[in-house]
Amino acid sequence: MSRLDVKTPSKAQAIVDQMYRNMERRIAASPPGLCPVDMALNFLSMCQAQTCGKCVPCRIGLAQLNDMLREVLEGEPYPSIIERIEETARVIVNAADCAIGIDAAQLVLMGLEGFRDDYEEHVYHHRCIGSLKNPVPCVALCPAGVDIPGYISLVNDGRCEDAVRLIRKDNPLPAACAYICEHPCEARCRRNMVDDPLNIRGLKRYAVDHAGNVPQPKCAPSTGRSIAVVGGGPGGLSAAYYLSLMGHKVTIYERHGRLGGMMRYGIPSYRLPRNILDEEIASILSLGIEVQTNVEIGRDITFDDLKKEYDCLYLSIGAQTDKKMGIEGENSEGVISAVELLRSIGDEEPIDFSGKNIVVIGGGNVAMDVTRSAIRLGAAKVSCVYRRRQEDMTAQAEEVEGAIAEGAEICSLEAPIRIETDAEGRAVALWTQPQIIGEVDMASGRPKPGTAEVPERRIPADMIIIAVGQGIHSAGFEQGGVKIKRGGAFLAKSNTQLPELEGVFAGGDCVTGPATVIRAIAAGKAAAANIDEYLGFHHEITTDVILPPPVFKDLKARGRINISERDACERKTDFSCIECGFTDEEAHKESGRCLRCDHFGFGNFRGGRIEKW
Repeated sequence: MSRLDVKTPSKAQAIVDQMYRNMERRIAASPPGLCPVDMALNFLSMCQAQTCGKCVPCRIGLAQLNDMLREVLEGEPYPSIIERIEETARVIVNAADCAIGIDAAQLVLMGLEGFRDDYEEHVYHHRCIGSLKNPVPCVALCPAGVDIPGYISLVNDGRCEDAVRLIRKDNPLPAACAYICEHPCEARCRRNMVDDPLNIRGLKRYAVDHAGNVPQPKCAPSTGRSIAVVGGGPGGLSAAYYLSLMGHKVTIYERHGRLGGMMRYGIPSYRLPRNILDEEIASILSLGIEVQTNVEIGRDITFDDLKKEYDCLYLSIGAQTDKKMGIEGENSEGVISAVELLRSIGDEEPIDFSGKNIVVIGGGNVAMDVTRSAIRLGAAKVSCVYRRRQEDMTAQAEEVEGAIAEGAEICSLEAPIRIETDAEGRAVALWTQPQIIGEVDMASGRPKPGTAEVPERRIPADMIIIAVGQGIHSAGFEQGGVKIKRGGAFLAKSNTQLPELEGVFAGGDCVTGPATVIRAIAAGKAAAANIDEYLGFHHEITTDVILPPPVFKDLKARGRINISERDACERKTDFSCIECGFTDEEAHKESGRCLRCDHFGFGNFRGGRIEKW
């Protein structure tokens, strides 16, 4: 007789583990627009199956919640059922013995708080307001609504030129986005149900790299109307592009010497090569768009003068000023902002960091851009200081991994408290207070850091770069009647029109605060459509690209093909592009993984392809 046995996984346990993995993939592939009440019921049922049944709040309470949610969805619920659901959930949160019941009930409470309108519609009107207007996940999650399954099918068919034409229907900057887009479209890719999401940005990169020079479509006949676009970044360029296609006369006013906005002055060339950006901007301007550079509103021309001269204005000035931290020594010599450093690189006048110790403060993509740029500018050591954990950084994981591979040090859980200076007032070190991670912040979904009971830490530095966000340069606009929200952002309606200002529209970072290139493009697209309607027209943007017919293919699970990068030891010495595009074989295999959700499933008869707007 043996006292103990060696435990080995059984076949049943292996199958259960696989079922969990499949369930995780299903959840990851849930598209936007699903009924939140139905989703809450399904999650609650899964949680109920996990309970041990020992405590009454979990065993009985979750079953009662399940019955009430099912009544809301399928029965004839009484008017006070929402209050009863909320009361029952709170009792479970306060009385359950373990996290299984508590978390399940909190999930219900979160749904009531976020989607109360949906619950009320079910209870009082017996209908669901969950939107299935655009159920193709990648299209729904692309801020600009690009026909992603369409251009992927064209790539698979070897028609890269047509793929670029199709992208331009909704996004006039396909090349820029192919290199730098944060690809939110991949988050809910239904391919998750099989293996991994498609490498959508990689396929776009292949399309633009192999399409050659794709001529722009012809503009509509002139309308005789003129529009001024203030700001030559991605949002302003997009609005100017579509307005020009509609036949309007567009003039762009840009504060800096060259167009591109944060694509030029905020994103280093190792991510977006300048020749690619210049060619794309030149292609947009070929539609007949006029450009006035080195013009600042309020200094060279007033806002009121622009209103008098043009039929409409679109303000897309971005967020290109630096933000302060409010710590001692922040204004010392040797302390610069990320905006300053990246602008110097964009102007091709980079700062020489040879042999210096550089400390970067921040944890976003901009912080990673300056960290990796400092390495390329010759720094002996680059440390990135962040008050949360590395996994809580808002920067893309691949950017953080790339910085570490190139030699950067990530100093996580370190909160900057002051900057030490020498007798001449020059920064010589950053002092930080080590942090300990705490409770999860429900708003951000990340654990909040708190002060750890350990001494302050001194980090020597020859230069300190602050990358904690950007502000909006609104001087010159407020005097003209533009309403400014707290924080400096413009107050604009959802249709991009400014309240109480006829013919003035705004969008992009100057309205939302610092965001992504694709969101600025989406705002420019929306503004163009609404300006066209405001002027009394209804021009449509369309394309004559015909897609190849969808076919069923081998749907066996297979690996996602990722874009490769140059070796870290080589790429960190220059500003040449770090990524290597797909080969023909890689692009064909990866595009062949697309499930064509625009044709199969809901995409075929609810939403599907939007061929014009």
